[in-house]
Amino acid sequence: MSLRIGAIIGRYLDAHRLMGAAMGDPEIDAMSSVATALADLEDEARHRILRWAADRYGIAMSPSMRGADSSVSNGSNLGGASDVTEEEIAEEAPAYQHFAELFAAASPKSNEDKALVAAYWAQVHEGQDSWASRRLNSELKNLGHSIANITDALSSNMRKKPQRVIQLKKSGNSRQSTKTYKVTHEGLVYVQGMLRGESDV
Repeated sequence: MSLRIGAIIGRYLDAHRLMGAAMGDPEIDAMSSVATALADLEDEARHRILRWAADRYGIAMSPSMRGADSSVSNGSNLGGASDVTEEEIAEEAPAYQHFAELFAAASPKSNEDKALVAAYWAQVHEGQDSWASRRLNSELKNLGHSIANITDALSSNMRKKPQRVIQLKKSGNSRQSTKTYKVTHEGLVYVQGMLRGESDV
């Protein structure tokens, strides 16, 4: 996260200097101070400082904020949302101590969205690379939002274009089979959009 932001600040400042812009602008002065302060620090230190600043001033470090197309006067493009990795998305996920807090913030209405939010919790906040559907329904049941057919809800997410959930494997016989799933990059971004209050992401 820190490298991308540092690059953006650096290029923006360079562009201003090339254009001969006065550095009296408070925003430019602030960015210059940040860039100077972070320049000689290790990546982990930059990460901690920027996360602290984001939390301190109530700024959500979302993929769309980092990945939105940004250009300076020389025409160079700083990258799109597709450049953001799943690891970076997980790093930038708002911190929720309980699933109930995440669920309330996302406020999912449909069963497919409820299942996806539960999957997001398991994958991002609990660090599970893959998970079984019964795990999700257990979390939802605790909140009084149990889904009668969790498999159908996940299948609905799998039918989206692009897919928000993928099935990794199936074990056991057809009646008592266990399916293992994973939230895709698109699914992670979709849930973070819900957490930001975006109705159409």
